[in-house]
Amino acid sequence: MEEHSRMDGNSRTIRTSWTALFSLVLLCSTGSIASLDSSGVSGLGAVSSESKVCSEIGIELLKRGGNAADAMVGTTLCVGVIGMQHSGIGGGGFMLVRGSDGKHESIDFRETAPAAAFEDMYKDNIMGSVRGGLSSGVPGDVRGLEYLHSKYGKLPWRAVCNPAVHVARYGFPVTNDLVRYMDAATSNGNTFLTDDPQWAVDFAPNGTRVGLGDILTRKRYANTLEAIAKHGSKAFYEGKIANYTVAALQAQNGTMTLEDLKDYKVTIRKPISITYRGHKVSSCGAPSGGSVALSILKIIEGYNMSDASISNLNVHRLDEAMRFSYAARSSLGDPDFFPYMHGLESSMLLPSTASSIRARIFDNTTHNISYYASPSHPLYSLPSNHGTSHIVTSDKSGLSVSLTSTVNLLFGSQLVVPETGVVMNNEMNDFSIPGIPNAFGFVPSPINYIRPFKRPLSSISPLIVEHANGTLLLSIGAAGGSRIPTATVQGVWHVLDHGMGLGAALGESRLHDQLVPAATAFEEGFEEEVVESMRARGHNVSWVGHAESAVQGVFEG
Repeated sequence: MEEHSRMDGNSRTIRTSWTALFSLVLLCSTGSIASLDSSGVSGLGAVSSESKVCSEIGIELLKRGGNAADAMVGTTLCVGVIGMQHSGIGGGGFMLVRGSDGKHESIDFRETAPAAAFEDMYKDNIMGSVRGGLSSGVPGDVRGLEYLHSKYGKLPWRAVCNPAVHVARYGFPVTNDLVRYMDAATSNGNTFLTDDPQWAVDFAPNGTRVGLGDILTRKRYANTLEAIAKHGSKAFYEGKIANYTVAALQAQNGTMTLEDLKDYKVTIRKPISITYRGHKVSSCGAPSGGSVALSILKIIEGYNMSDASISNLNVHRLDEAMRFSYAARSSLGDPDFFPYMHGLESSMLLPSTASSIRARIFDNTTHNISYYASPSHPLYSLPSNHGTSHIVTSDKSGLSVSLTSTVNLLFGSQLVVPETGVVMNNEMNDFSIPGIPNAFGFVPSPINYIRPFKRPLSSISPLIVEHANGTLLLSIGAAGGSRIPTATVQGVWHVLDHGMGLGAALGESRLHDQLVPAATAFEEGFEEEVVESMRARGHNVSWVGHAESAVQGVFEG
């Protein structure tokens, strides 16, 4: 069992946190977990996250007799402590579960619009969707994790929650990534981390912002997690913590109520799947972005994507598949509000649809944006999604969980609940806002307009790949907002078409094209010859200096 993570950052380092567990566990001290030879040894499972500290918590829970669900809860809560800039219990997300019996379940714990939300609520107040109380949807993280644990977990709830309590209370070293994100969030002169007393208590306890290697504690958040550990999700969605949450949001123009929190429910959806190179590939459907990722794969399945002699051409074909799939994405939305959505997604993934798209792909040229529209998929503008965190866990029984959670933009709404230390999301910014076309003239998608209790469209795309006989091959997913589907697909492509190990696959430089804007971004390290061939075909190419998405995966082989 092989586990790897490809992290974003300024270096090209691949952090291989290959966390397979055996009778002896070897940990290295480089911010990741060392590889172990599993030959002839029965492993307990694997955990892949962005944080060594949090992956070790998942490992320890497996060692105590827990399973992949227990490890997921413990690791996710910990990542919400350490990676508060992009995730935490003030947010939400999606997860795909493969049970030990081989059955799949898609768990939607995405944030919902409050009851008082309405279509034009941000008219003349666009920033209201970005900062402050009006930007927060009802968070789903705690209910989502509790559902996972109640159905699949083995250890007591308190046992899987307590490690994150300890990390929050006693602190963790500030990493290069956190320094970079703090710098990015305050680059416009908004020094909220030091100037706002509710942020400064954690981020500038001595009057100066914490720096690399400093120990950052979140004692208020620790108390909140401890209450959840003792009393379950009810402690978050009702009572004192809920009162604090609503008061903080309403003090900053929010409309969320106690009833909104109390009534929040996880939605269980039917997973979607395709076959690719003889493998079954499953994901979460709308309002997640799984159908975009699967559509890309289904389109490129019709090409010989492993032929090194036409690698330049295959990059072009991959890019065109991305463009057609993102065009279709603009017709997607919350299926609870659009009953036809399941049929629309199914049609996106049909072999005949992929074939008709390939017939429109020219090997020698790309096209303008409007070319990728169709009668069933008119082009609308959609907000770009932002920061996320992805975690993958698997165990020896075959249970595997691929989960992505988010608070959206860096530090969410930039509102922290004073009494609880919870960073609230600004997920309302993921809805489309009427009357505001994007820079390319495309009108907002009415399918993604705000409605009470609606869930905004997301790019989150957890994938699980199985052999033809149903055994688990790969669990994978990514963080990185709108780049999630393309990053995840390229990991699968390199494993299945190029025969790479997961570490090598995630170490490959990636490209990204979401159609709007009309630009193809290449990560540093991509071969110049490939990029020039794309330019010659009419692609508007650009370079990004480092990985723009972080991919996590567990490879069973």
